[in-house]
Amino acid sequence: MPRGRSTFTKRQKEQARQQKQRDKNEKKTQRKQDQPEGVVVNEEEELRQMREHAAEQAALFGIGSDDDEPEPVDLFPPHKQVSR
Repeated sequence: MPRGRSTFTKRQKEQARQQKQRDKNEKKTQRKQDQPEGVVVNEEEELRQMREHAAEQAALFGIGSDDDEPEPVDLFPPHKQVSR
């Protein structure tokens, strides 16, 4: 029994889709293999660097300096009384 044109086209599209999926999975596998494995992060060193950076940022913006205390900012000003 001969196959119709639409059946042939559908089969070709499905084969192309499957090939694209295989190529995609192959690229993904290749990227995973290219990544360096076993990168050990020294958490103590990273924490120390973060603290140093935070101290530098605080000094840059003058936060936490003991020599002059800034006035506290009132975030919630008092409400006005409405007279009746």
